[in-house]
Amino acid sequence: MRASDTFVSELQNLSGDLLPVANERLGRVTRVVGMTIEASGISAEIGAQCEIEIDGKHRSIDAEVIGFDGQKIVLMPVHFLDGIKAGCLVRLIHSESACSVGDALLGRVVNGLGEPIDGRGDINYESQVPLDSHSVNPMARGAITEVLDTGVKSINGCLTFGKGQRAGLIAGSGVGKSVLMAMLTRNTEADVVVIGLIGERGREVQEFVKKTLGDDGLKKAVVVAAPVDLSPVMRIKAAKLTHSVAEYFCSKGKNVLLLFDSLTRVAHAQREIGLAVGEPPTTKGYTPSVFSLLPKLIERAGVGPGGVGSISAFYTVLAEGDDRADPIVDLSRATLDGQIMLSRALADAAHYPAIDLEGSISRVASSLIPADHFTAAQKLRKYWSLYVQKQDLIQVGAYTPNTDPDLDEAIRLKPMIDDFLRQDSAEAIDLKDSVDSLHKVIMS
Repeated sequence: MRASDTFVSELQNLSGDLLPVANERLGRVTRVVGMTIEASGISAEIGAQCEIEIDGKHRSIDAEVIGFDGQKIVLMPVHFLDGIKAGCLVRLIHSESACSVGDALLGRVVNGLGEPIDGRGDINYESQVPLDSHSVNPMARGAITEVLDTGVKSINGCLTFGKGQRAGLIAGSGVGKSVLMAMLTRNTEADVVVIGLIGERGREVQEFVKKTLGDDGLKKAVVVAAPVDLSPVMRIKAAKLTHSVAEYFCSKGKNVLLLFDSLTRVAHAQREIGLAVGEPPTTKGYTPSVFSLLPKLIERAGVGPGGVGSISAFYTVLAEGDDRADPIVDLSRATLDGQIMLSRALADAAHYPAIDLEGSISRVASSLIPADHFTAAQKLRKYWSLYVQKQDLIQVGAYTPNTDPDLDEAIRLKPMIDDFLRQDSAEAIDLKDSVDSLHKVIMS
């Protein structure tokens, strides 16, 4: 008889709540509450991977340890709870979360477990790495010294982005985050594109892969997808896997573009897990673990240690109800290296991309671009803000011309600024042409 069979036999004969230490890799389900499962007799740390056997059906369900309650562990299934009941066997499989990586991921679409979902067969992985990366010594990270050409005129000109920078695309629902992300996917210069579609509609996954990326774009891309109908554990795993894949290619000296949609849905998933294990809710019901998880994810992007490789990241952030003071928006602004605010008013006026220069900033642009470029960008931003602040007075005819020279100039330049900031979603404008257009507007 195999050792594991002996453990199972001993387990089934037990009548107490706790199992002997000799069987600490095996336990049994004692209670199911909501989406959580309690098990006794098994010793496992947070993040450990377990398998729950379902009696009589010859199948099992994967679950992850998310907390403790006295001598019992609390698990949450990676998929769903169907078939689980008190007394089901729980077996410890791995003491920590790990994922498989390799060059064979290029051109593939996988779920949060790294399993292919594109119908193109298995993936020949090269190695396994921890799903939770160790923190990088901030003194070992390389500096952001190069401009990254995004192919989007307004970003290249006014919000210049650097290799290894992390920025947020912040907006309410239906304002054009996905369209702008699609433009960045097609136009940005990068060796590898890693895309995380976390907690979004399932329909969008296929559309993004087939329409946005296409066959040519997919060749140098990896897509990790975990739609909103999957369990919160799967969504969190997908978020971490996206960053692990990006880190793998970065370690090989590649310049990686990480596009992550969305950071807010990850916060929602972690909130579900936190509330399930009894964490106290804070602002908008978010638990303390949410405010711990998001910075850890964001800090995994950047220039690689010693300047080898880079992960340039764009994270979409949903401002629920167009509330720019939303706690996740606030946290993102404080953690990221800049943000691009999208405006519903601009989107309603068919101004795309709907980038609102008020509130948008790149915190590394001043150290990357020549002085004349930076000065021109600051002037354009100033004229844009002046016009927006006085727009109501101007439109009702309450402003008297020649009262404020700067506002007069802003009014004169407004049509040209609008033209500069607009761009067709299928159009790509390189850095040089973007800067030339910026200078042309300011000097006209």
